Amino acid sequence: MKKIIIYLVSGIIILLLAFLVLFDFNKNDKEKNLEKVTLAEVAHTIFYAPQYVAIEKGYFEEYGIDIDLILTAGADKVTAAVLSGDADIGFCGSEATIYVYNGGEKDYLKTFAQLTQKDGTFLVSRKKYDNFKLEDLKGKSIIGGRAGGMPEMTFEYALKQNGIDPKKDVEIDTSVAFPAMSGAFIGGQGDFVTLFEPNATEVEEQGYGHVVASIGELGGVVPYTSYSARISYLEKNKKVIANFNKAIQKGLDYVKNHSDKEVAKTILKQFPDTSLNDLTSAVKRYRKIEAWADTTTFKEESFNHLQDIMIDNGELNTKVDYNKLMYHTK
Repeated sequence: MKKIIIYLVSGIIILLLAFLVLFDFNKNDKEKNLEKVTLAEVAHTIFYAPQYVAIEKGYFEEYGIDIDLILTAGADKVTAAVLSGDADIGFCGSEATIYVYNGGEKDYLKTFAQLTQKDGTFLVSRKKYDNFKLEDLKGKSIIGGRAGGMPEMTFEYALKQNGIDPKKDVEIDTSVAFPAMSGAFIGGQGDFVTLFEPNATEVEEQGYGHVVASIGELGGVVPYTSYSARISYLEKNKKVIANFNKAIQKGLDYVKNHSDKEVAKTILKQFPDTSLNDLTSAVKRYRKIEAWADTTTFKEESFNHLQDIMIDNGELNTKVDYNKLMYHTK
């Protein structure tokens, strides 16, 4: 009897080992079939929730892509990473592709997908206002981000849209690097600062400031953050780009069709230092201003509007043809 039991146990162990080996083999085989894509993002913010949904829900793997996400703070740094080959795809404002093109780069960048359609920053005040009005900004100093970047340009655009002259009525400090903006404000610099989530909520919860307005809500629809890659990469990896688009679109669809809390739970691993409640509140804030695009298609009207903003800010003299800098997936 003992021998029979020993044989049965041994058989079960052998079967389990065979299953584990087979499972590991299939897993490794699947990983080998995935196309490795290094994606450089301009910031790590809840503003980009659909992208993190695509990562956490396995949408990229579903379309044969293994995403290596790296943080490269600042659109100029993102484009430098893509141009140098340190990243395959860049995620930042499409103004960066225009700067590269006008700089004479032969293997320049083209935009192939859009994610956000409004400014994602929130205006944080050092002083508490019971009923904040934009007129309260007059005569004040605001840490606004890098000159020529989408956050700073759309902030100036939003001010103008609401009757505030950014050159005369306020002082916008563009000397502070993007990653250092909240730290500079906490350290006593500026009366106001524009911050993405979760930074805006963190500064507020730590007692250093108060969120008083959404720049996206003030400025309306503007083309904001998008994906781009070098011409050579786009031409050599048409299927990868098409599948990348599909994964991002699934991320957009998920966010659109699920509750704030469901989205927050899905991307929680991406923000380990942020509570589920804060994450849910941030998603709600972005949903309220309709921050995310419905589709990844970057339309010509949007591209021209972007260039209007750049011209208005003195960062561009002549518009670039839409077809020069757009890549359309098939």
